[in-house]
Amino acid sequence: MKEVQEVKYLILRPLGYPLKASYHEYPVVDNPRVFERYARDQWKGEYVSKGKMLFDYRMFPDFAFEVVSAEPEGIITDSTRILVESPKSVVETEIVKDVKIEDVVGQEEAKKKVRVILKYLQNPEKFGKWAPKNVLFYGPPGTGKTMTAKALANEANVPFISVKSTKLIGEHVGDGARRIHELYERARQVAPCIVFLDEFDSIALDRSYQDLRGDVSEVVNALLTELDGIEKNEGICTIAATNRIELIDPSIRSRFEEEIEFTLPSLEERLKILENNFRDFPLKVRANLKVIAEITEGFSGRDLVEKVIKSALHKAIAEEREYIGTEDLVKAVERVKKPVKQPPKQMFI
Repeated sequence: MKEVQEVKYLILRPLGYPLKASYHEYPVVDNPRVFERYARDQWKGEYVSKGKMLFDYRMFPDFAFEVVSAEPEGIITDSTRILVESPKSVVETEIVKDVKIEDVVGQEEAKKKVRVILKYLQNPEKFGKWAPKNVLFYGPPGTGKTMTAKALANEANVPFISVKSTKLIGEHVGDGARRIHELYERARQVAPCIVFLDEFDSIALDRSYQDLRGDVSEVVNALLTELDGIEKNEGICTIAATNRIELIDPSIRSRFEEEIEFTLPSLEERLKILENNFRDFPLKVRANLKVIAEITEGFSGRDLVEKVIKSALHKAIAEEREYIGTEDLVKAVERVKKPVKQPPKQMFI
């Protein structure tokens, strides 16, 4: 008989009451730590799995929460960390289970460097003041920055808390700082964990490129406070990702102890990406993948998957064919082939 495990992390989504009546609105979870204690006290011993509903039976009887994720599935205990998704939150929390560092094709230097982050997340106390707390991933789009960050969270068995940096900019004064506070308050609640800031250049743009608007400045100032560690952020690794590192403001860039580059795949790496993605393909494949790898120089891994393989697959399905061949993939490449940049013509006076 399989042993029932204790749930380490539980993520809930508020659903509401079963019937629409004269109930007042369920209050916002203002203090996550207090709610966590309240939730554990009433649901301790409850078996939970993804999709199950939990009902509050104390302060707000019959109010329902849905289990978004339980890692692992099992029973709630005194040590279970409980998170509640806010309907208006820009922060996403997930327990990653489907990707490992070895799944990232190429990027050998980057993968070697992120092993230090992995060791830190597995044992934060060991590093002390030498912890890799703020790391900057940079390189062309689609080269595996997000995938690597998720793989780290998976292998370290810690929550992955992510947000697109553009969503940190609020409509009103104070919104941006509040969202940063929410982001790191959640991170402190479940540390060790990874905080992933995607599209980082949208808020960290060098002031020589544009005037720093007030709303962006507010976000940056709040973020710098967190990165500088004025609040104790033991066990939290912030990973920011950008496609344009040269545009990052030097004062912000200096807060990152490590910069890790992600590069476009080589010929051999493009071939491996193609082979990996054709392993569980819904149609038969009659294609020379080496030819496709050779004509896709300058393509990222995402380009190969989304613009070449998927495009060819959809066209073949639309034509009711049972296979795709070399010609299908070549035509897909030709439709999205990136033009070679020509040097600007010199002008003579």
